[in-house]
Amino acid sequence: MTEAVQVRGLRKAYQGAPAVDGVDLDIGDGEIFALLGPNGAGKTTTVEILEGFRKRDAGSVRVLGEDPERAPRRWRYGIGLVLQNASDMADMTVTETVRHFAGYYPAPRPVDEVIELVGLTGKAGSKVRTLSGGQRRRVDVAIGVVGRPRLLFLDEPTTGFDPEARRQFWSLIRRLSEEDGTTILLTTHYLDEAEALAHRVGVIAGGRILAVDTPADLGGRASAEATVSWSENGEPRQLRTAGPTAAVADLSARFDGEVPGLVVTRPSLEDVYLDLIGGSR
Repeated sequence: MTEAVQVRGLRKAYQGAPAVDGVDLDIGDGEIFALLGPNGAGKTTTVEILEGFRKRDAGSVRVLGEDPERAPRRWRYGIGLVLQNASDMADMTVTETVRHFAGYYPAPRPVDEVIELVGLTGKAGSKVRTLSGGQRRRVDVAIGVVGRPRLLFLDEPTTGFDPEARRQFWSLIRRLSEEDGTTILLTTHYLDEAEALAHRVGVIAGGRILAVDTPADLGGRASAEATVSWSENGEPRQLRTAGPTAAVADLSARFDGEVPGLVVTRPSLEDVYLDLIGGSR
């Protein structure tokens, strides 16, 4: 796989205190990668260095084949940003806003195509200030993708969304990845969002990458012991086991069929994440 992002030994300190302390990271072309971590973990500093907005103290960084600190202007055309606190042009229409930002790029997508892509065709003539929060966020994405970026940075993209709006937004992100081959670096505090969208996730804490894997396998999650729960004689029972299938078969034989209140669970992504960042502390 061609790497859109390659980072080795990245370091950055503020007044002598390390914010990023030896980060190694690879993100493949077309991959959706979620970077997870608590506040102060080093996420923002790492992403700002990748975006070319902050200088590093040490290490090597290649983003779309260039060092962000020395990249030419044409490199910037391949980067799309959807910031957490994006400003908008409230008194301009959706079409006017997207057309304005399209003017910054040498070969932008057609404005109507972008508006259709983000699901705002019916609101194209509406002023941005009249849109809902979810619709405004779609305008942010339209601005982020109008220049045909190869790499899109999404910073907490669905904060404040209701469940329906979040799932609509997820569909848009999947479409960008699957149909356009856009590489996406996502930062989010929503673990279900990372699990739903990301091909791989990385956990950062204390300025160090603690683990990188698929959501299903992070931290040995897929092979972790399962918890088998059931009811017996009116009392809840539990069993932790590496062989839940055999345990369920034994219970089924004991109850001669249906096991009351049977539930089998493995550690959630949140469980694994909290274990990882808890251990780092």
